[in-house]
Amino acid sequence: MWGKYFSRGNKNNFYLPGQEIEIDKNIYLSGFACEKDALSICRFRVLIAMMGFCLVYTIIAVRLFGVCIWNNIGKEQTIEEAMHHDIMPINPIKRADIIDRNGTVIATSLPTVNLFANPKKILNPDKAALALSKVLPELSYDEILPKLKRRGSFVYIKRNLTPSQQYDINALGIPGLEFEDGEKRIYPHSNLFAHIIGNTNIDNNGISGIERKLNELLTKSNITLKLTIDLGVQDTIRELLLEGVKKYQAETATAILMDVNTSEIISMVSVPDFNPNQPISPDAKSLFNIATKGVYEPGSVLKVFNTAMSLESGKIKVADKFDATQPLKLKYNLIKDYRGENRWLSVPEILIYSSNIGSARMALQVGGDTQKDFMEKIGFFSELPIEVPEKGHPLVPRKWGEGTIATVAYGYGLAVTPLHVITAFSAMVNGGLYHEPTLVKRNYEDNGKRVISYNTSVSMRKLLRLVVEEGS
Repeated sequence: MWGKYFSRGNKNNFYLPGQEIEIDKNIYLSGFACEKDALSICRFRVLIAMMGFCLVYTIIAVRLFGVCIWNNIGKEQTIEEAMHHDIMPINPIKRADIIDRNGTVIATSLPTVNLFANPKKILNPDKAALALSKVLPELSYDEILPKLKRRGSFVYIKRNLTPSQQYDINALGIPGLEFEDGEKRIYPHSNLFAHIIGNTNIDNNGISGIERKLNELLTKSNITLKLTIDLGVQDTIRELLLEGVKKYQAETATAILMDVNTSEIISMVSVPDFNPNQPISPDAKSLFNIATKGVYEPGSVLKVFNTAMSLESGKIKVADKFDATQPLKLKYNLIKDYRGENRWLSVPEILIYSSNIGSARMALQVGGDTQKDFMEKIGFFSELPIEVPEKGHPLVPRKWGEGTIATVAYGYGLAVTPLHVITAFSAMVNGGLYHEPTLVKRNYEDNGKRVISYNTSVSMRKLLRLVVEEGS
């Protein structure tokens, strides 16, 4: 009777009452067939569970290693490479700083906080609007209330809160009011670089100047952008320009200082200007950058290019003389000198005394085709590739007849920007090489293109020195 309870399946094994049952230890872990007590079963199950957990965590660890480390081995990229392949970082990168040529910060971004609301969660809009108007006195109750009663689930209340404002709003404990991290663009030098740097909108996107032109570069990377501008020189020139505007009661004025050997712009000022830290009307006159967008007939400064063109053509020499005794009569024009010498003038004298008659005769002798090709070669027929979007396109005559040849020779009939003039002027005196103007420090060497010979450039430097020493 008792044998069926203590038998291991073998009928020959029979145990008497009180007799010790022998257990085979070799099969203890083979399924607990020899001992079916609850403790053994529990131990077995715990062991299986532990082995399962170890297996799962091992798989996870191997997968993480593969994704985070193994897949990226040998695939490191610089920021420049990431930008080239249009790879955006996972986390948003703040707008990069802008510095002058000496490392002084002229544009930067500061962390800030924006307040927004979910109108659906606002239990009492009237009470909430009243409380917010007390914390934010710049916003009235009537401005806030319509926002809190909107049907949507998101509306901005105010951007760029101060820390104290954020604390006070938090203390109100109004459900439906939330904060988000943001950035505010700051221009430490106010108006000084207004037309160069430009400014950003409420979403921190560039809307003018370098901020707009290089918006993608500034937002894709936090690498500081270095300009060619010198803060000290910029400040000095602006002060002198404002004094000149006041003295002569001028409406506008501009000044550009350029390195003739590289065409790097050391200073560029246009007045009136504006404070990029403050909101400004889109149609304000102060937004107009005269240096890069103002298109004008340069006047007598074009006689410098006319002289260089004439000498470069080989048809005229420095010692040649031209009749300036009488006004020059053309089919539709009568060209006179403002303060004429009323005599024959040599090439240096034509430039020194700024003779319209002499310049026109030189250009007519050289020819319209040569003159037109030369003006195009020095950039007077197209926009300049400067790093601001506010650029003016030259006004070029449709017909290049005798009258155009004569008037262009002394500065009329062809309209360009001040930046066109100074860039071409640099090529006349730096040895004859034309470099495209730039506001951003280049990380490569610009060899430029030759527009006049070295000898012609040397002659022009000597002639221009005579203009300063003996001219009017």
